[in-house]
Amino acid sequence: MDVTRVPSALLQGAGQVIKGKESFLQYLITVLLAGGHVLLEDLPGLGKTTVAKTLSHLIADKDGTFLAFKRIQFTPDLLPYDITGVDIFDPDLHSFRFVPGPIFANLILADEINRTTPKVQSALLEVMAEQQVTVGSVTRPVPTPFIVIATQNPVESEGTFPLPAAQLDRFMMRLSLGYPHKEAELEILETNPSELTLAQLEPVISVDELIQARAMVEQVFCHPGLKEAIVDLARATRNHTDIRLGASPRSALHLLKAVRAYAFVQGRDFVVDEDIITLGPLVLTHRLKMADPRTDASPLIRRLALEICNKHDFQ
Repeated sequence: MDVTRVPSALLQGAGQVIKGKESFLQYLITVLLAGGHVLLEDLPGLGKTTVAKTLSHLIADKDGTFLAFKRIQFTPDLLPYDITGVDIFDPDLHSFRFVPGPIFANLILADEINRTTPKVQSALLEVMAEQQVTVGSVTRPVPTPFIVIATQNPVESEGTFPLPAAQLDRFMMRLSLGYPHKEAELEILETNPSELTLAQLEPVISVDELIQARAMVEQVFCHPGLKEAIVDLARATRNHTDIRLGASPRSALHLLKAVRAYAFVQGRDFVVDEDIITLGPLVLTHRLKMADPRTDASPLIRRLALEICNKHDFQ
């Protein structure tokens, strides 16, 4: 396959299951091609789990099977080694051997991540940033590609533990599916895609093609003025009176990777200022702590991005 067709192949394949959500799927595939992780925050029953399963079905592993997929249901009694794995004593060998946890897969669904304690949440910090897991004194790499799709329910607060800033900063984007429009919901009733279509879904790209596409994303041209606009946007969040905790340097790096991948998804080999304006709120908002916690930061970030991009010359 021509590597430039990878985004369209993924979009077409995912669209067979996720109905009426083209923009959402473009953002999801952007994160995949940028090598990031995604936090899905939405109401129950909107298909968050189905999204993760669909993505794993669309990519063929080197042996031709589906991408290795593991679901971790986060609960208050979960322990860190339930995720990472643990060394156990083997009486036959008279030594310890490592039993890997579910984190050793290509695509991880961290379901209801905010239902477990900060101690368990911290088990994901190393692997999400460095694609490796340290147990005891041994560090082991996880498979490539590696992506975490975490879900959380925004309406339930009982028995939940808010994600700390360090954890939120690992996610490239926070996305929301939202309710489908009427025609899409009627189609869901008719075809039941999460069960019937998903079971028959075949891979549309290979792991090698995904890796090649990621390499092409890194070559997407971003004008120095646009890079400066990304830095200015991140810095603006640190000095704004309405924001108590601004964006980190990692968030600026994530935004650069995201706009390059988004340009590739749109069929371009160059970034435009509209990419920053579109993705800025998706990449930055969940990392910020507002002076008023009830305030939605998205309109503010979009306005700042628009003002900053208008000041720069990209010719």
